[in-house]
Amino acid sequence: MKKITFLALAALAACSPKATEDMTDNKIRLITLDPGHFHAALVQKSMYADIDSTVHIYAPESPDLDLHMAKIDQYNSREENPTSWNSEIYEGDDFLEKMLEEKAGNVVVLAGSNLKKTEYISQSVNNGFHVLADKPMAINSEDYALLKEAFATSKEKGLLLYDIMTERSEITTILQKELSQNKDLFGELEIGSPENPAVTKESVHHFFKYVSGSPLIRPSWFFDTKQQGEGIVDVTTHLIDLTFWECFPNQIIGDENVELVAARRWPTVLSPTDFEKVTGKTEFPDFLQSSIKDGNLETYANGEINYTIKGHHAKVSVIWNYQAPEGTGDTHYSIMRGTKANLVIRQGAEQSYKPTLYIEPVVEISQEEAQASIDKLLSTYDGLSLEKSSAGWKVNIPEKYNIGHEAHFAQVMERFIDYYKNGTMPEWEVPNILTKYGLSTRALEMAKK
Repeated sequence: MKKITFLALAALAACSPKATEDMTDNKIRLITLDPGHFHAALVQKSMYADIDSTVHIYAPESPDLDLHMAKIDQYNSREENPTSWNSEIYEGDDFLEKMLEEKAGNVVVLAGSNLKKTEYISQSVNNGFHVLADKPMAINSEDYALLKEAFATSKEKGLLLYDIMTERSEITTILQKELSQNKDLFGELEIGSPENPAVTKESVHHFFKYVSGSPLIRPSWFFDTKQQGEGIVDVTTHLIDLTFWECFPNQIIGDENVELVAARRWPTVLSPTDFEKVTGKTEFPDFLQSSIKDGNLETYANGEINYTIKGHHAKVSVIWNYQAPEGTGDTHYSIMRGTKANLVIRQGAEQSYKPTLYIEPVVEISQEEAQASIDKLLSTYDGLSLEKSSAGWKVNIPEKYNIGHEAHFAQVMERFIDYYKNGTMPEWEVPNILTKYGLSTRALEMAKK
């Protein structure tokens, strides 16, 4: 790792090779800007033939940067399939200006504090960079207005602006989507109601957990909703995305196709001991003092949104607990209700806390008919089978497809590389991203009233 401080770089600027770097080989050259979330490192957990091994990092001097580099070093030094990233670091308060000036790469990776993320997106595309951004791209209505301008600019300049939707790579979600398109098995998507939606997605997360085998240390700002964003505009972006992607694949979901019905929010309470365990800080910082009640921190990490998509009712909700019980982790529940069968993903104790897909008929369907639907998927997903369950069938999925959340970042990157090489994304992708963030930011406003 080559580390250059902002003081040293000023002296070397005259002879720096970055400004004249040859980019004629069409490789992606990554720039990581102000990394403050471990997702920034997970983008680099694998190597890619189409991505240059040198990554330029621009950030203020902070513990966030140290934690980011520790993960990159861990990937480079692991015994099995180590990576070979070379990091060139610029530390200084003018890190954004220096990034824009040096143009050391062509794709900016953003995963950190969301307070300025939309501004970083805007500045990057305005200066000719492609952007791969962790969710959320916008955490309030003001950010959303700026995000729309950034997408307009990216279209004008022919740049890619894409958010990291890892949940599209989870195998039970992929198969839920595939089976929902089989009319013989699923029928048609129900219309549903606010009380009994056609689609429900619930996500339970935990502040304290392990990443790449080590306890995750979160920055203090992660608990400040002004910097991280409330739960209703954060994790819900994954869930909203999946309702569009699964229910109406390859279709543009514009604002006119979505109606916000209801939204609510509530806090997670952390004691000083909880806060110290997950951040390493013995005291609540000044910027969290307004959220301290009776000596504990109340952070609005939880939210629920009811809405319709093309007239079909959907509900998404996110819950953040402090720590998962021993042997468990983050969980996901999802149901798509069809006129012939429901497709349900459960991840509780009965499933050993692993996402498990079930087919549960609401009309008479024989096992032979259900098996025929599975057989149609075998050419792409070999080894699938059915097992009788209390309400229908469990879909048995070979372990080779259960690669885990961290590996999904490489799959997102592979999609981004394809888009980069082709010079374009699917026509529905950008409109649906904008509709997604328009919905989440409007829901926050509704929930606060």
